[in-house]
Amino acid sequence: MYRVLLVDDETMLLDSLEVILSLNDMEVVGKAHDGTEALAVLEQRLCDIALVDLNMKGMGGIELIGHMKKQYPQIRILVLTTFYDDANITDAISGGADGYLLKDSGKDAILGAIRQIMGGVSVLDPKVLQRLTSLVGRSAPQQPAYEELTEREQEIAALLVEGLTNRQIADRLYISEGTVKNYISAIYDKTGIHDRVKLVVALKG
Repeated sequence: MYRVLLVDDETMLLDSLEVILSLNDMEVVGKAHDGTEALAVLEQRLCDIALVDLNMKGMGGIELIGHMKKQYPQIRILVLTTFYDDANITDAISGGADGYLLKDSGKDAILGAIRQIMGGVSVLDPKVLQRLTSLVGRSAPQQPAYEELTEREQEIAALLVEGLTNRQIADRLYISEGTVKNYISAIYDKTGIHDRVKLVVALKG
């Protein structure tokens, strides 16, 4: 059972999410209306994952993400918001968010995203992925050159694009997780992209 913290300044949404999660074998450990309340909840009770809105009265989501990643690096963070402008996407992901979903995604998408993130897979809403692809296209190498990668590195890069975790890649290829990490480090060096999400977006492009 995953322990979930809900952070949003809309009380009705908090209550609705609590009902949905509780009916799907997840425990809501707290509900907060801004970042300050969220940090107060975490002082009393930790969670496995936090669903965080970005634009809130008081401490907003971007600032909260920064505090949480510093104080509670083990907690996963799923941004759940209506905003997907370049600044919010960039700030949230660079700040350490493990996923970015829009509120109109629906119940099944939210539940699926929580389970994927807890399984080690980053989750991006299709609209967010489209914006991020555009952003990466402007700031990163146009296309990481596959020919610069060894055959094994190309194989691992393809599995990264599929969304597999390091453990899943290791199991798929019958190698150790440490070996996978070494290969990914080599891919980072050769492509010049040292961020997993941005690398996947660039490889997809």
